Amino acid sequence: MSETTVPRPSSLPARLLRLYGGLAMYGLGIGLQVESGLGNGPWDVFHQGVGLRAGLSIGTVIIIVGALVMLLWIPLKQRPGLGTISNVVFVGLFADAAMYLLPAAGHLALQACYVALGVSSIALATVLYIGAGMGAGPRDGIMTGLMRLGLSVRLSRLLIEVTVLFAGWLMGGTVGVGTLVFALAIGPLTQLLTRWFPLT
Repeated sequence: MSETTVPRPSSLPARLLRLYGGLAMYGLGIGLQVESGLGNGPWDVFHQGVGLRAGLSIGTVIIIVGALVMLLWIPLKQRPGLGTISNVVFVGLFADAAMYLLPAAGHLALQACYVALGVSSIALATVLYIGAGMGAGPRDGIMTGLMRLGLSVRLSRLLIEVTVLFAGWLMGGTVGVGTLVFALAIGPLTQLLTRWFPLT
């Protein structure tokens, strides 16, 4: 283990800190990318589109969709953990708080900064909350459930994200260069961060 690696926490308080810190950063990352106006990640294109149609905040939609997605875990034989339930409740709350508090990104340079910080925050959030070992997020559970049915990680994720991206775009969710940056950068960034915040 290198000197810069942060070992996976074993005590419950440390794991809870990692879980809820990760969920807070996830909400912040969503807020940054949405407020950039340059395009959201696939799921947040969907959340935004539903919110526009239903007259709800993005955070509220995140919570509702997360709860509904968990119903799909039943036929996929997935079991939720504390991290799963917390993800459903807190990511949406943190996302709405971030969008309320963040200053408007009125200049292209600030918009680009929001995208970069948003994607980086979501990548770090992912390794933090998954590394806490307290259950996958509801949307991640669909992917792992499809993998159990014989689909590859790449195909499972592609099917899910293309579906929600297209549906969200049809409902008015923002798709743009930020969406492309998210798609290209989130995987490599998350993989890089596992060097310092291992998942196992």
